[in-house]
Order: sequence, then structure tokens, then C-alpha cells
Amino acid sequence: MGFSKDNLKGFVLALLSSGFIGASFIIKKKGLRRAAATSGVRAGYGGYSYLLEPLWWLGFITMIVGEIANFVAYAFAPAVLVTPLGALSIIVSAVLAHFILKERLHRLGVLGCVMCIAGSIIIVIHAPKEHSITSVLEIWSMATQPAFLLYVGSVVVLVFILVFHFAPQCGHTNVLVFTGICSLMGSLSVMSVKALGTALKLTFEGKNQLIYPETWFFMLVVATCVITQMNYLNKAAFFY
Repeated sequence: MGFSKDNLKGFVLALLSSGFIGASFIIKKKGLRRAAATSGVRAGYGGYSYLLEPLWWLGFITMIVGEIANFVAYAFAPAVLVTPLGALSIIVSAVLAHFILKERLHRLGVLGCVMCIAGSIIIVIHAPKEHSITSVLEIWSMATQPAFLLYVGSVVVLVFILVFHFAPQCGHTNVLVFTGICSLMGSLSVMSVKALGTALKLTFEGKNQLIYPETWFFMLVVATCVITQMNYLNKAAFFY
């Protein structure tokens, strides 16, 4: 895949984003632990005392910085380039957790990190070129194709099943329930972030996209996905 100036900007921003987001997980988890020790109620069991913990807010702000960098990266580079680089945040989190949280990284964990890096490199190298988008309506047209709408409907149904059926029953004993909710919602937020980032980039270039209701719809989807992911990510943080 040829690297244009915009692609290079997106690449660098995506790397910075992974660093900030990966570090934010560690900072927030330390904040969650401290809040749980103070209140006696963990986030996984419905506690929200972490909202009064400064360390958690520091991690939250760090994550916001990373997400902003990630958001801008989507505006400059294609999603197929930016999204795989997000896996590097897992590497950052795993390494920092090993040294700061004393969560031992075993051989399988190391192998997983190596596979994440290898997978990201392969996808980035062989990623197809993206045609330039001149309006958010183009993304809306692609997002309303029957195949994608079927995927969205399937994801929403699965999320509802996980939230209302599996989370109350086994959410506190199986980390895959909470992480599954986060992952499924994340698959929707990628498209919406790309659409919103592109809309804002075009607006700043003089092609106002804020006049289209589709832009505001994508903004609503992004907000919904982020809030949901934040909530269940905090619940999943106490499993290890």
C-alpha cells in the first residue's frame, strides 16, 4: 500500500493513539482498584465509586487523548490501515501490566503479543487503497447497503442478548461476556468514527457536512458505542 502524506499522518496518529490508550487501561485499573479498596464495591458488581477517584480520571483523560488521536487518524487514513494498528494498544497494556500491575505475562501471552504485531504488519502492508470520499453521503450510502444493515442488526441482537441475558447470569464469572459486548460495539464504532472524522475533515476544508442529518446520526452512534464500551470495559477490568 503506497503511503501518501495523509496516510503517513494517519499511521503516526494511530501509533500514538495505541500508546495512550494502552497506558490508559493500566492507569484506570489502578484507579479502579483503589476505589474498590475504599468503597468495598467493585465496578464489576455495579459500583461507581471510581468516579470519585482522581487516578481513574487521569486514566480516562489519557484515553480521551488517545481516542482523539485515533479519531483524527481515521480522517486522514483508511480504516483498513488505522484499525489494525489499534491492536498495538494490547501490547502496550500487556507490557505495562507485567511491570506495573505485576500481572505476569506468560509464554502464551508473549506469543499472543507477537501474533498481534505480525497480524497488524501483514494487514497494513497488504491493505488496499481507499478511494477519496467527497461527502458523508457516500459513506451513508455504503452503510445502508443490505449486507451491512444485516450485520448491524446481528450485532445489535447479540449485544442485547449478552447485556440482558448472559451478563446478569455469568458476567461476573466469565470475562468473555463483558469483553464481547465491548468488541461488538467497537465494530460499529469503527465505521461511525470513520464517517464522522471524514465529515469533520471535509467541513474544515470548506465542504460543510454538518448540514446533513447523517453526520449527526453518526455522531450519536459514536457516543452510544463509546459510553457502552466504557461501562463494560470497567466491569471487565477486575477479572485479572
